[in-house]
Amino acid sequence: ISGCGTFTFLSSAIAAISGLLMGYELGLISGALLQMSSILALSCKEQEIVVSSLLFGALFASLTGGFLIDQFGRRLAIIIASSLLVLGSLILLPYESYGILIVGRIAIGISISLSSIATCVYIAEIAPQHRRGLLVSLNELMIVIGILFAYILNYAFASISHGWKYMFGLVIPLGVLQAIAMYFLPPSPRFLVMKNNDEAARKVLEKLRETSDATKELTVIKSSLKDEHQYSFLDLFRSKNNMRARMLVGLTLVFFVQTTGQPNILFYASTVLKSVGFQSNEAASLASTGVGVVKVVSTVPATVFVDQVGSKTFLCIGSSVMAVSLVTMGLVNRNIRVNFTNVCRSQPPEDFFLQKLGNLTVVTNGSLKDFFDSIASPERLSFDTQRSPDVARTEERNRTALAGGKSTTGSHRESEEVPVVLKWLSLASLLVYVAAFSIGLGPMSWLVLSEIFPGGIRGRAMALTSSMNWGINLLISLTFLTVTELIGLSWVCFIYTIMSLASLAFVIVFIPETKGCSLEQISMELAKQ
Repeated sequence: ISGCGTFTFLSSAIAAISGLLMGYELGLISGALLQMSSILALSCKEQEIVVSSLLFGALFASLTGGFLIDQFGRRLAIIIASSLLVLGSLILLPYESYGILIVGRIAIGISISLSSIATCVYIAEIAPQHRRGLLVSLNELMIVIGILFAYILNYAFASISHGWKYMFGLVIPLGVLQAIAMYFLPPSPRFLVMKNNDEAARKVLEKLRETSDATKELTVIKSSLKDEHQYSFLDLFRSKNNMRARMLVGLTLVFFVQTTGQPNILFYASTVLKSVGFQSNEAASLASTGVGVVKVVSTVPATVFVDQVGSKTFLCIGSSVMAVSLVTMGLVNRNIRVNFTNVCRSQPPEDFFLQKLGNLTVVTNGSLKDFFDSIASPERLSFDTQRSPDVARTEERNRTALAGGKSTTGSHRESEEVPVVLKWLSLASLLVYVAAFSIGLGPMSWLVLSEIFPGGIRGRAMALTSSMNWGINLLISLTFLTVTELIGLSWVCFIYTIMSLASLAFVIVFIPETKGCSLEQISMELAKQ
């Protein structure tokens, strides 16, 4: 890697293992769900909760983690995070219970959230300015490799009994390895200066830059930190040095990362693909492995060229392509009748139908009023094709519920094959959408965030934007299956399209181009605006 020492690269790579672990834990759940929901007989709602428990932990950690990072250092935070990951995974292994599963996932959530903030800050602070984009994006690249890795294992363990235990267990050696390796890496030089340890900071810089004299860089860091040291947490919301504007830019960017819909497609990839017509668990897992491959392949050029092209350009390209592919996806899905509850309940409908009979809403997922209407008027149950697909879908669902979880007209509904062209077009537009996200909003938003805040408060600022990130993610993931039930997949796609266009406009107007500037220059520029 020209212009960036081997040691710097190595340190960044070891820190970026956090990304690998995070991606793995995020991608893992989509396949593990297929297995666990049948072992533990989980309902739709419970599945959403298992997915979201990780996000609860992540949200909690991002609210408290910033202080940890600014107080005890970026390196220590990463070590704590990987130890916690190992702990959370160990809790999950011996037991097969819904409660333990949630506790373990919350611990893992705390860990990946803490490490994702700490890693971005750590790498941005040890990287030389002309290679910072590459090294920070290394973390995002590791995340998508982790996701791909998880998807491949989902496929491999799909039919093995207790496969999900192996999936959860495989993280443990990696976590241990990272905690040990991070112990031998240097702390961030900017953090050492913050703690008034200039001598140590200079030694670290000399080692990282492979020069005998790092005084110049040290002086720049010191002078900028002197200006910044007086920041308190509340200053993030005051107009001093334009901090409030910078915070709003950060928060809005993160808002768009979530509301353009990527995380859902990630968590429920297998579920969505199943509903579009990839029937078996294996087929769905395999198709979502395709999603993983595309993510990795498209993140690579973004990572390699970001320092030449600049993050702003990539953000614009990504957002516009996303909008196009989402429109396509929406139009295709208007022609495919998607029945989500079926997918969600395809595990063992009969057994838990009996347990849940007292709780009709869980089964129908529609409103009770619909349900009783459909009982009250038997003639309306006749299947007539003139009605809008949505009404038909609701009634189809209610009839399924009445028939004890076995669809009455199911036979002719299922055999109504999804046209092959549409099925593959749907997959293709999904893949283009994933690729566009992986070039733009995926890696670039975190790069921009690690650049736009001043050093003295960078940890807390990133933590705040990160908590917004996890919070919205939580909201979206908790409601995805339910909302899709209500308005249909195609409308969900159209809403995401509008969001992509909005994000394009926002990037063009508000995001500064930061390639080739040092963190200190960027901070001074932004303070003036």
